[in-house]
Amino acid sequence: MSNDFRLIPFKVEEVKTSFDTMPYGIKKIEAQHMWKKGERGKGVVVAILDTGIDMGHPDLKDRIIHVRNFTNEGNKDDVTDGSGHGTHVAGTIAASENDNGVVGVAPKCSLVICKVLESNGSGSIQGIIDALDYISEWEGPNGERVRVANMSLGGPDDVPQLHDAIKRVVDKGIVICVASGNEGDNNEKTMEYSYPALYNEVITVAASDENNELAYFSNNNLQVDCIASGVNVVSTYPGSKYAKLSGTSMATPHVTGALALLINRGEQYFKRQLTEAEIYALLIKHTLTLGYRASSEGHGMVRLGYADKLNHLVCFIEKEYCI
Repeated sequence: MSNDFRLIPFKVEEVKTSFDTMPYGIKKIEAQHMWKKGERGKGVVVAILDTGIDMGHPDLKDRIIHVRNFTNEGNKDDVTDGSGHGTHVAGTIAASENDNGVVGVAPKCSLVICKVLESNGSGSIQGIIDALDYISEWEGPNGERVRVANMSLGGPDDVPQLHDAIKRVVDKGIVICVASGNEGDNNEKTMEYSYPALYNEVITVAASDENNELAYFSNNNLQVDCIASGVNVVSTYPGSKYAKLSGTSMATPHVTGALALLINRGEQYFKRQLTEAEIYALLIKHTLTLGYRASSEGHGMVRLGYADKLNHLVCFIEKEYCI
């Protein structure tokens, strides 16, 4: 298999050496409502399949519990991020609360970093498949297992082997979040297609801006599940820096982090491990439409404030999750 999967194109808007304001996307999805309930993702392991990570970034170093390189850059334990993309995604998901820099949606979750894309943004399909199989079988020293995976990458073609690998991961109970793609033409009537975003087994995330308007670049298609902030998103960046990036790649980790919080909350309430379908149901019940077509926003913007209504979760999971 050739190197024909790449980063979904993104735009670096600004790079900074410091940042001391909570990113607006964290507020948009109402992560603070979950924090007030004591849920910050502790005990939930999130796998990030991307360009690697800045291992020494002060906002990220305490979140990383395992790394693996599936590219030809460096040895198997070298996940140096030559692009900045993976580090930025990781910060939105899990940047620690340390009174400095940014904070992620789930600031106490644990990260398994799988480098599947090289510095130029390309990666082999086989490497991505190997990473997916790896996270489906990975077990930490204390019995930890991956619960959520983030894939902000894509390609134009349906690859049956990749689809099969994704199915294997989902069959293990792992929820996969992917970016819808940035080939949009700012016209809701037209559709744009990218894989793995078009696979039904994944959660496909579109992008909006700070004013809740649909990002002009966000792909429209019938597999979009939800939408989150993806324009001028501030997060961690290599060199212990911070950067403002735009793309559906930046929207996706907001949803990945939200899933970590929902797993915490749901499993605390039900006193058991939730299935992949149940976790998806909780996510969708915590969305609110922005008024766009379903092909643009799916079920709508993730709004974690609804998690306060725990009496409704029984209905969500036991009666409606399979609808």
